[in-house]
Amino acid sequence: MTETALTQVKQRFGIIGNSPLINREIEKAFLIAPVDLTVLITGESGVGKEVFPQIIHQNSLRKHGSFIAVNCGAIPEGTIDSELFGHEKGSFTGAVNDRKGYFEVADKGTIFLDEVGELPLSTQARLLRVLEYHEFIRVGSSKVQKTDVRIVAATNVDLLKAIRLGKFREDLYYRLNTVPINLPPLRDRKEDIYLLFRKFAGDFAEKYRMPAIHLTEDAKAILVKYRWPGNIRELKNITERMSIFEQEREISANALKSYLTNPDLDQLPALIQSEYDPQTFNSEREILYKILFDLKRDVNELKKLVPGLINNPPAGATESHPVTIRPVRANFPPEEEKEEPLSYDEEPVQYADEVSEEKEPETLSLEEVEKEMIIKALNRHNGKRRNAALDLKISERTLYRKIKEYGLE
Repeated sequence: MTETALTQVKQRFGIIGNSPLINREIEKAFLIAPVDLTVLITGESGVGKEVFPQIIHQNSLRKHGSFIAVNCGAIPEGTIDSELFGHEKGSFTGAVNDRKGYFEVADKGTIFLDEVGELPLSTQARLLRVLEYHEFIRVGSSKVQKTDVRIVAATNVDLLKAIRLGKFREDLYYRLNTVPINLPPLRDRKEDIYLLFRKFAGDFAEKYRMPAIHLTEDAKAILVKYRWPGNIRELKNITERMSIFEQEREISANALKSYLTNPDLDQLPALIQSEYDPQTFNSEREILYKILFDLKRDVNELKKLVPGLINNPPAGATESHPVTIRPVRANFPPEEEKEEPLSYDEEPVQYADEVSEEKEPETLSLEEVEKEMIIKALNRHNGKRRNAALDLKISERTLYRKIKEYGLE
């Protein structure tokens, strides 16, 4: 696309700016306009997504056909199918006559679905049929009708995230996203911010028949550094308010700040609140419960196993070559910080496969077993605490604490 053609497109559709980011998307829209492909326009709210469907339609072979823009987020869920696909008389309460839907009216033309991410799932299924087979059925009818429309969709919603949350159909996303156009936010087009301000200031000066406002150098710097969360729409609204309320036509930095939301947070990263997913939470909670129950079962089995090993050591175990017993289910790392011992005073859980087993009486408490094991380890290594700690699979700090706790010093 030549520089002259690019300039002509901007002038025709009122696009202000020379940022390479916006120029690239304009060229993409101009190039794919003659090719009858579905287009998905993404970008934050207020970046000017509504202009690009016009560029595509006016430069396509359908420019003499109808162009219908539909705000999907503004139509109630109960009537959106009727609005898009039409309905038959008597199909629901209030349907006193047959009605054509937008896909029937826009035949041979272009339909722009703004905020397509707000469509209910049932309507998404109907839209997918239009994209795949170029046909639809009116509400309350069984007759299949053909339509020849080009669909251009736009959204400020992260559709991939909506797919993960089950709010948007994955197959519909890939049908819509044949040609993606991603419009940059205003904060990424810093060279265009002041140009847009001047354009809006001139428009409002003409509209309200007053001199145009202009900024001091300090105010210009603040204007460019500000994050503009509302993008072009926010800049336009602020320019209009200043044009009306400010008596002085030269806007100072302090005056500009009074119109900005959090002007000192210009370059701070945005905080994004994570979405709560009940299904994920419940799944993770069930896994945690299972781990805790398995851990408790292992502890109860260990309580029954340790006294027997002390009274009847495994075959091959001697004072010089002891047999080390390692945990079966997990290898826990040595303790690094001071930890309180777990309480095992409660009764062990009895499982179904243990009901018929006879419960053996416990002869020692866990504290006595622990004390006896420490004494044996110290005697085995002639009082060398480091070696005893390695033998017991605990940290040396924990061994010192246990020795002091049991009075073995």
